[in-house]
Amino acid sequence: MTLPPRWTAAALLLALLIPSVAFAQAPVVRAVLFYSPTCPHCEVVITETLPPLFETYGDQLQIVGIDVTTPDGQALYLAALEALRVPEDQRGVPKLVLGQTVLTGSRDIPAQLPGLIEAGLAAGGVDWPAIPELAEALAGVDIETAPEPTPAPLTVGQRVLQDPVGNSLSIVVLIGMVLSAGAVAARWAIRAPVAESRLTDWLVPALSAVGLLVAIYLTVIELSGDPAVCGPVGDCNAVQQSPYAFLFGVLPIGMLGVLGYAALILLWAAARLLSARGLDLARLGLFGLSAVGTLFSIYLTFLEPFVIGATCAWCLTSAVLMTALLWLTLDPARAAAARLRSM
Repeated sequence: MTLPPRWTAAALLLALLIPSVAFAQAPVVRAVLFYSPTCPHCEVVITETLPPLFETYGDQLQIVGIDVTTPDGQALYLAALEALRVPEDQRGVPKLVLGQTVLTGSRDIPAQLPGLIEAGLAAGGVDWPAIPELAEALAGVDIETAPEPTPAPLTVGQRVLQDPVGNSLSIVVLIGMVLSAGAVAARWAIRAPVAESRLTDWLVPALSAVGLLVAIYLTVIELSGDPAVCGPVGDCNAVQQSPYAFLFGVLPIGMLGVLGYAALILLWAAARLLSARGLDLARLGLFGLSAVGTLFSIYLTFLEPFVIGATCAWCLTSAVLMTALLWLTLDPARAAAARLRSM
């Protein structure tokens, strides 16, 4: 199987395939790397981790790359996951299979692969993993002269059906968020007296703290490349390993969430120390931050079922929390705006 054109050089390194009947005096370690061309952690492994290993071990190290975004690659990947009994919460890429050992992420692969190679060579070599249909997939592959055709892009419906349960849930949340945003805008336009609640005021830092913890966890996953604990619904690893997990390809979306929730907590805390006018301005600021966060969450939630084709339960949790904060900060902000207008 072939890598995308942007990784042609890496493909020459990854597909050091020789006929299984070749007579080699030195032991050989063979492995399979499952990757996605849009996964930044996969690119780190392919462009930074593997080249030095190939230089060190030469023909004694053979690794073939399998693109999981192609139909054949996805089928082989699912077969490997079942054969190797990989848990549901550890099914992200990059995933390297060497013998019966499965390594995942841009931290575990660089840290453990060199030692596994040395152990394999010392033991007389390691053959291709026992993955159903792997032998058929590798038979007759010629990377330089027989590249695979580029698969047709998935339709929106096909993306949604890749994770029907998780994506259906994200669509329901998306609809709820859009309706909430419209209802909040309509309520803001109504200049009627507002009854403020002390309980509502204290719910703002509580929900913000929960959102902060979720955002910190997602940031750690995005930066480390470790598989996330996804739970029974969705495939958060597919979302976290997509190009949309980084704003402008640089800032992890989780980090943006950390900054947003931290700003909400700090603004709420600072408001306790301000004058009446300062408190009203802080309440407007809390509502403004929640509104921006909700709109951005709507955008991210739209991407999951319709563009990425996978849903992150952690991301949906953050989206629901941000929408709840929008409602909680609405009436205090309306009351604050009324008082400031009357001054």
